[in-house]
Formats: sequence, structure tokens, C-alpha cells
Amino acid sequence: MQALWMVLAAFLFASMGVCVKIASDFFNSAELVCYRGIIGMGILWLLSHSQKVTLATRYPGMHAWRSLVGVASLGAWFYAIAHLPLATAMTLNYMSSVWIAAFLVGGTLLAWRPSAAAPRPALQGPLVLTVLTGFAGVVLMLRPSLDQNQAFAGLVGLLSGLSAAFAYMQVVALSRLGEPESRTVFYFAVGSAVAGGLAMLFTGMSDWPSWQALWLLPIGVLAAGGQLCMTRAYASAKSQRGTLVVANLQYSGIVFAGIYSVALFGDKIPPIGWLGMALIVGSGILATILRARAAPGTPAEEH
Repeated sequence: MQALWMVLAAFLFASMGVCVKIASDFFNSAELVCYRGIIGMGILWLLSHSQKVTLATRYPGMHAWRSLVGVASLGAWFYAIAHLPLATAMTLNYMSSVWIAAFLVGGTLLAWRPSAAAPRPALQGPLVLTVLTGFAGVVLMLRPSLDQNQAFAGLVGLLSGLSAAFAYMQVVALSRLGEPESRTVFYFAVGSAVAGGLAMLFTGMSDWPSWQALWLLPIGVLAAGGQLCMTRAYASAKSQRGTLVVANLQYSGIVFAGIYSVALFGDKIPPIGWLGMALIVGSGILATILRARAAPGTPAEEH
């Protein structure tokens, strides 16, 4: 069942991407972030109340930093979805696992101080190979699929995965302090609503459309549903092997996004672009396995 829960979570996140892309024709990214946050706050408050989880926290500063980085990632992701093929934007956001692997390699080398008593650390071949494969996938995917007008959006999409990796590390820190996931996600929703509202002071508000505004509701509902299904999937995994299976199945979201991208929006992705996506998925799976071995019991990534 845990595998099915994760596949369902991936499907919900990809479906949320569809709603974001459609709603982007009527609202800017700041508005979408704000409205997703408001809807998420309501859903997470009800969930926390039903679970009898108090929303009071002893770590407001850590939640504020997690929300700041997470909102930056979310805003960049929504912008990329609006200006890129859906499959491309989704794949760039799923690069967060590869970025985490890059941080592990870079952090090890930066922490090393040359001395006779401290020989140079091992080059961590599998991690280095994972990072190189992931970025090779990015090159293959972006060069053939983006025109000159989409180059900036591609960079923003790549940064969404980078900032998602920073946000994930903060989620890990909060998890180790015993913060329930529902509380962490609630404060992320609060941060999204506040930051999105502040950004709207500079970007302005779009003219409120008629029935098209209904696309805002499923964005928040599908995001919350995807997160809950992901949480249920990890909670149902009773072994490390089961956890790895669940973690790797999150990449089925890229498959769903690819189907949506071609079937609903008529996006044309050349074979070399699909190869790049496959390399990113493969490197992300390997990075997830290596991360699980190095730090078992860490929480799921959010999308």
C-alpha cells in the first residue's frame, strides 16, 4: 500500500502543476503562492485539530527560515511552470535530490583542512557520479527544449530545485527536533500566504476573472492531498527497503507531468529532452538511495 500512496501523491502533485499552469493565464506567481498558502492553512489547521496536534512551536525562527526558503522555491517553481513545458518545470524542481548530493560532496571538501593527520577525504565516487549525471541531464533537457525567450525561465526552474534542497535540509533539522510534519507544513503555508501577499504589493493584482478563479481551489487542495499521501506512504513503510521504494516512486510525478504536458498542452519534447529527463530521474533515485544510507529516517521532500 505504501507504494500506491506514493504514486497517488506524485499524481496529485503533477495534477497541481496542471492547475498552476492553467491559472497562470489569469494570476501572477505571487498571487498563486499567496492563494495556495491561504487554502493550505485552512486544510492544515483542520488536519492538526483532528490529530490533536498543537500549532504552537518552540522554534519560530527555524520555521521562519524554512518558510522563507520554501516560498522562494515555490515561487520559482510556479514561475517555471507558467513559462516552460510542464514536464520540464516539474523535472527541474525534482533536481533537489541531486543538489543535496552536490552539497554533501562540497561540504565534505570544504570541511577538510590539509594536514598530515587529516588526509584528503575520499572523493565519494557514487555521489560525484550522481551529481554529474544529473547536470548532464539538465544540459540535454534544456538545450533542445527551450528557445531564447524561455532561457530565463529555465534558470528560474533550476533555482527552484536548488532552493528546495535548502528547504529540505531545514525540514530535516525540524524533524530531528521532534516537530510534527503537519505543524511544519502549516507554518510553510502561513509563510506562503504572507510572502505572496507582500510580493503582490510589487507585482500588483490581476483582474479577478469569473469562473477561471476556481482553478485556485484545486491548487491548494491537491498540494495538501499530495503531502498527506506522501506522509502516509512513508508512515506505512516498515523497513529501510520499503522506505527506499517509496522515496524513489516520487519520481513517477515526472512521468505524470510528461503525459499531461503532451496530452493537455501539446508540448513537443524531442528525444534528447526525454533522455535528459531520464538521466535526472536516474540520478535522483541514486541520490535518494545514497542519502537514505547516510541519514536513515529523514522525512520526505515536498513538491
